[in-house]
Amino acid sequence: MHNTMIITSGGGKKVNAAYRGFTIETDQSERNGGEGTAPEPFMLFLASIGTCAGIYVYSFCEQRNIPTDDIRIVQKQHKKEDGKGIGKISLEIQVPEVFPRKYHDALVKAANLCAVKKHIQEAPEFEVVTSVVDE
Repeated sequence: MHNTMIITSGGGKKVNAAYRGFTIETDQSERNGGEGTAPEPFMLFLASIGTCAGIYVYSFCEQRNIPTDDIRIVQKQHKKEDGKGIGKISLEIQVPEVFPRKYHDALVKAANLCAVKKHIQEAPEFEVVTSVVDE
């Protein structure tokens, strides 16, 4: 099942997701009752935004034989005015001085192709149900 992810308990505050042959482990911080042995789910959500943009940025550069060693993306989360939740996420693509200026805007366009960002902007509908399965 290509579109099915199986979520299971890893014990304590650990929760794992099995998907396409990978197991993604999460845990809560010690402050939140976990052991802090893996990223919290929200950390993975945030990381998925920057790493998704990164795939497009680095692919853009690789297609043009531009070295990516000194290119990085700095992602910052800005709280909403009321302090509850994130109101803005900013991505700054930092390039070395030798990076061709003619590609600066193109890098931004490449980063904006990120599927994670697009799904946040056009959020899917969520459905949560409980079912009983025979063992």
